[in-house]
Amino acid sequence: MKRSLTTAALAAGFILSSQAMASPMLWQNNSLTYLYGKNFAVDSAGGKEGDIQQTITFEHASGWTWGDMFLFVDNKWYNGISGSDGHTYYGEFSPRLSLGKISGADLSFGPIKDVLISATYERGEGRNRNYLLGPAVDLAIPGFDRFSLNTYYRKPDGITGKPGGQWQITPTWAMTFPVGKSDILFDGYIDWVVNDKKNGNTELKKNFHFNPQVKYDLGKALDYTPGKLYVGIEYDYWSNKYGIEDSDAFNTDNNVTNFIVKAHF
Repeated sequence: MKRSLTTAALAAGFILSSQAMASPMLWQNNSLTYLYGKNFAVDSAGGKEGDIQQTITFEHASGWTWGDMFLFVDNKWYNGISGSDGHTYYGEFSPRLSLGKISGADLSFGPIKDVLISATYERGEGRNRNYLLGPAVDLAIPGFDRFSLNTYYRKPDGITGKPGGQWQITPTWAMTFPVGKSDILFDGYIDWVVNDKKNGNTELKKNFHFNPQVKYDLGKALDYTPGKLYVGIEYDYWSNKYGIEDSDAFNTDNNVTNFIVKAHF
């Protein structure tokens, strides 16, 4: 099962990449975000109070004739990281294959706009890698600019003794609220890993990651181009972070608010 899933994920990525080169891009959006926060669990030196994390994030989202694609790369700096240079990185690549687009059929029914196959490749430093694959739907929900619900089977990269076989549910959303002469954008995602998985003495615990952003369209307020410059906050709650069980001896429940500035181009 593990080997076939990895092969399927790689094959899906290859097919999507090949189609991307042959198919026109319908739209794209790129951005850089600066985040500043304190007291992160796990990543800092034991989660000490006062540890500061600063992050520069590049994001790319695009729509294609075969579906859509999202990727991001975080570059993080800590003043108390349990490492040599206080710097680390993490990224995700998430293509989705639209069954409606590639078949030419209208798959919408009820609140469902489209049915998709969603894949994600997660990569951090060292051998911190995961492959995810599963079905997804795009939903039309009143009040939301967009809402997607992705479900995944998630598998680590095959390191001996590292368990696989966890299931993950990932909704993503965006909502816009007019405020005076500008707007508030409320967007984000949830990664909910719903089961524990054990292999020998190694265990990954179920965990819940809630990561919304509330941003004010400063560019629009300053009579600049709307949707280009935002300021606001990001809330980062993650129970059993990285699948590590929380305990009195080692806190792995993340509960942090970041200040953010985000520029789109």
